[in-house]
This record gives sequence, C-alpha cells and structure tokens, in this order.
Amino acid sequence: MTALLEIDTLTGGYRDTKVLFDVSAHIEAGSVLGVFGRNGVGKTTLARLVQGGLHPVHGDIRLNGRSVGDLPAHARRGQGIGYMPQTSMVFDDLTVRENLTLGNAREETETYFDRFPRLAERLDQPAGTMSGGERKILAFVRTMIEDTQVIILDEPSEGVQPENIDHMAECLKERALAGAGILLCEQNLSFLTGVSNWFLGLDAGRVVLNKLASEVPTSELRSILSL
Repeated sequence: MTALLEIDTLTGGYRDTKVLFDVSAHIEAGSVLGVFGRNGVGKTTLARLVQGGLHPVHGDIRLNGRSVGDLPAHARRGQGIGYMPQTSMVFDDLTVRENLTLGNAREETETYFDRFPRLAERLDQPAGTMSGGERKILAFVRTMIEDTQVIILDEPSEGVQPENIDHMAECLKERALAGAGILLCEQNLSFLTGVSNWFLGLDAGRVVLNKLASEVPTSELRSILSL
C-alpha cells in the first residue's frame, strides 16, 4: 500500500549550505509523524522542503505515489499539503475573523471555538494585537480547518498554555482519525508522545531514529534531545 506522503533521501538547505542529509520517512493516512531534535538540527528545514518553501538538492517527495518535489509551495498547497510555520504565522493587519476565512476551509471555524474561546471573543480584533500564544492558536486553527490531506506543523505548541496544548492534541487526533497525515515538528515531548504514531529523530541534519512510537521509550527520546 502506498503511503500518503513519502520523503525519499531528501537533502537540502539554504543556497549553498546543506542542512538536511538523505532523510527518508513516510506518513500513512490517519497517522502522525513526530519529528524531534534539538534546535538547529533540521526540523524546520525538513518542514519547508516538504511544504515547498525550499527546494531539495536531491531526493524526492511523493504525495499519493506522485512526485511533488519539483512543485512550488502554492502548487503543493493546491495538491493538499497544508503548512503552519514556526514564525510569521498569521497576517497581523487582518482581524482574527479575516485570518480564519482565508483559503479553502473543510469545516466551520465554530467547531474550534469551544476549545479555543479566546478566538471567538476576538474575531474583530487585529491578529497583530494578540499575544504570541494566541497568535499560535489562531494559526493552528486556520491550518486545521483547511481542506488538506497532509498537515505540516512546525513547533505549534511554542508559547502556548498547557491547557491549550492539550486541546491542540485533541484536534490533531481528530484530523488523523478523519484520514489526514500529519508531520509534527516539536520539542515538547509530552505533546509529541501524546499524538505521534511514528518518531523521526534528527541530529546534525541526519536521521538518528526512525521507529514506531510504541517501540521507543521516552528515555531514548530524551537522550537524542541531549546529544
């Protein structure tokens, strides 16, 4: 059976500087791939290579068995690959409501307001006036409601209060159950272990762990984070 998303010996970085080397992984429909490692090991580079913001030096990315590695970011979005970046997550000059109505939504935003009521309270407020954690939640909800097959999330829990991280985890599990494949780059081990079906550990741009989550003790994850 073909995986929803296949990452095949991907190498890339920024101009002449290679950051990621021969990374391979796959994401099945209905599963979460948890990507982890210390700061600077290549998590964001991997996310951007899959999303299309960066182009690989070599290797390929396949969606439903078809190569998308040469497609620009907007074309990959059209094929069903959604992306929440670590920074520059929302349009500051637009209101919360306007941010949430961008793109092609697969479900109503109101379904998320019970979990994130601050969004409902601030619909007419410019997004740039919100706290960093609130802007993260806004970006997360906007990404989750989009009509996508693959969801890439880069450090979504950073700066977010613990109770809202729990709500994020619930949302990710629900989207996975609905058939999405999720690539989650994250350093919060509690969050990561609570939602991931598979782990991909990176260090110095190379894969140091690629295993089913049920086979990896938390102590092994912590040891990689301390490398």
